[in-house]
Amino acid sequence: MPKPVEVWFEFASTYTHIVLWHLTGPDAPTDVEIRWRPFLLGPIFQAQGWNTSPFNIYESKGRYMWRDMERLCADQGIPFRRPTIFPAHSLKAARVAILGQDEAWLPGFLRGVTLAQFRDDRDISDPAVLAAVLTDQGLDAEAILAAAEAPENKPRLRAQTEEAQRLGIFGAPTLKVGDELFWGADRLEQALRWARR
Repeated sequence: MPKPVEVWFEFASTYTHIVLWHLTGPDAPTDVEIRWRPFLLGPIFQAQGWNTSPFNIYESKGRYMWRDMERLCADQGIPFRRPTIFPAHSLKAARVAILGQDEAWLPGFLRGVTLAQFRDDRDISDPAVLAAVLTDQGLDAEAILAAAEAPENKPRLRAQTEEAQRLGIFGAPTLKVGDELFWGADRLEQALRWARR
């Protein structure tokens, strides 16, 4: 049996968009169990002395990343538009994701949020945007958003971010198979092959 693949993701990450597109669509693998692990990159970056994305800190790196995203998405048929806000304020979306990380509705939510941000240039920190994504799936957006902001849910995201740090995760997406970490969208197929070994 293939090993499960843990997908450690951050909505603000551009390359997460590519992985979420492949793992939440009709061509997603069905022979490998995907375990969703939302976390926040902000605290991890802060521990390294950064107050924003390294793509903003290093101008040439950022310029390369945007062009790389355009090429990769065009090549793979993934909708992409550079968002006005970068990095996105992903806290609210991440709280919804951790609330539903083991629920059947989560992949649809993930796809909806990443398309809202990287196709439609919508502000994913806006509860109305998240509500629209949930409503489009026939879910009770008001109840889910309220549960996501409940005091008992907030520590779950903090704990999962701390777990990412403990595991040595430094960027998103990171795919974990057993004790192996695979960083970046370009490692998706390798991680899936490793899981099937």
